[in-house]
Amino acid sequence: MGRLRNYIRPYYTYIFLAVMIKLSGALLELWIPDLMEKMLDIYVPLGEKRGIWLCGGGMVLCAAGCLALNILANRMSAVSSGKITKALRHDLFAKLEGLSARQMDALTVSSAESRLTSDTYNVNQLLARVQRLGIRAPILLLGGVGMMLRMDVPLALVLIALLPLIVLIVWWVTKTSVPLYTRQQSVLDRVVRTVQENITGIRVIKALSKTDYERRRFRDVNGELTDVEEKAGRITSITNPAATLVLNLGLTLVVVAGAYRVNSGGCKSGVIVAFLQYFTMILNALLGVTRIFIMFSKGQASANRVADVLNLPPDLEVLPVKKTEATENHIEFRNVSFSYTGKGDHLEHVSFALKHGGCLGILGPTGAGKSTLVNLLLRLYDRREGEILLDGRDIRTIPTEELRQKFGVVFQNDFVMRGTIGENISFFRGLPEEDLTHAAGAAQAGFIAEKEGGMAAEVTARGNNLSGGQKQRLLIARALAGKPDILVLDDASSALDYRTDANLRHALSREYAGVTTIIVAQRVSSLRHADEILVLDDGKVLGQGTHEHLMNTCPEYALIARTQMGEGKERA
Repeated sequence: MGRLRNYIRPYYTYIFLAVMIKLSGALLELWIPDLMEKMLDIYVPLGEKRGIWLCGGGMVLCAAGCLALNILANRMSAVSSGKITKALRHDLFAKLEGLSARQMDALTVSSAESRLTSDTYNVNQLLARVQRLGIRAPILLLGGVGMMLRMDVPLALVLIALLPLIVLIVWWVTKTSVPLYTRQQSVLDRVVRTVQENITGIRVIKALSKTDYERRRFRDVNGELTDVEEKAGRITSITNPAATLVLNLGLTLVVVAGAYRVNSGGCKSGVIVAFLQYFTMILNALLGVTRIFIMFSKGQASANRVADVLNLPPDLEVLPVKKTEATENHIEFRNVSFSYTGKGDHLEHVSFALKHGGCLGILGPTGAGKSTLVNLLLRLYDRREGEILLDGRDIRTIPTEELRQKFGVVFQNDFVMRGTIGENISFFRGLPEEDLTHAAGAAQAGFIAEKEGGMAAEVTARGNNLSGGQKQRLLIARALAGKPDILVLDDASSALDYRTDANLRHALSREYAGVTTIIVAQRVSSLRHADEILVLDDGKVLGQGTHEHLMNTCPEYALIARTQMGEGKERA
């Protein structure tokens, strides 16, 4: 909650003004029973019409003023809470965008989505409710008690004696419900993840006839969320009935005691009627306070979850620039090792050097560490040991924006957004049309010209109206359009036929000859012309060198090559 104050601080004056308006409305509301008591006990018995009209008119004006001031204050609270939540959500989104891959792995995408949506909504509701009820309810509660004490102390003491019991109920409910709401949000993360996985993999689920299984999986996690919500609901639902019971008991005692006091001449009937009005106000005020505490329970749990992300320490910090080595190498890995979990290396002692315009091929089975090597080069993660150099400079000393601008990347599981083909290739970089066209041509994306509208043709979400090969060529065009220094193709041609793949490689060598290229692939034909090839398995380098060298020195590579290309056959 402490972090939330930083977002509230710029609106202190505005909130203070709204609070004063709300306070004025509450004071006017408190004045109405007092005027009614004077009218009933003073002017009605005397039949003084002028006094009756003045008191009645004053009650109407107070009611109208209370209504107008409350509406104004509520509108102001909606504005301030909306602006505060907007700033909070903006900073949370920016923080999520800036998290390292390691931090996002720990947080999970589903949890990030939940914190950005439902948690910020709960914070918004907390801010709005506190401004609307947080002032009015306590003022009506304390003011009502004060007015009752002014009118008749013995009757007021009946209510005051019951207040500690209500406070105890509210305290217990709040203490018990906060952990439950925290757990509820955690289970909600799992629900979001389950739905996200089902939507993403709906075609596979249907193809494998796993619809019933996925329904059961969702039923289980949804049932757990329902159980937590029901448990929290059962606890918080105690507050209103219990407070109402206690206050109604007090109201009964006041009526009975008031009847005896009226008979004995200790007070007048108008006081009893005013007391009933104040009791109603106090009851509503207490119920408002309990609603605040319930919303506070949710808001506190959500605010803590949001703060946990905002307070994450910076990761992958840029180190001070060290002396740059004079080298001809563009990219160099020196004995690099890395682990995702800290228990066992997922990449072990990898070393290679690549000159400007050179091409590195990386081959290996699934889980060999190919994409991990790419992630380390882009500094999505930091290596555990060793050095990664660009032009002789440690990549940890290069600012993130400067480092990433050097690359054009097609990831293994990349995405296509909803929009036009041109927008997908440019990807908000403001690239000129001729660069998009040139990149598309080199990427063998001739299908673009065949579509109605060309670059302006619409693409659906996730590129569902494109074939796998068309999506890959579009993504390659996106990587090339920015004229990168280093091109990384992580299994980016797996959906291309051999001829298109060969044409792509020839276009890259012809039109992007000065670009250093790293190609991750399962096909030997995609890598055989690389200046150097790494053969990885389980994070270890099994072989390293040119195609001809590996055919003679690396049995694993030779087996793959002969299996794919045929014994003694060579294919372009």
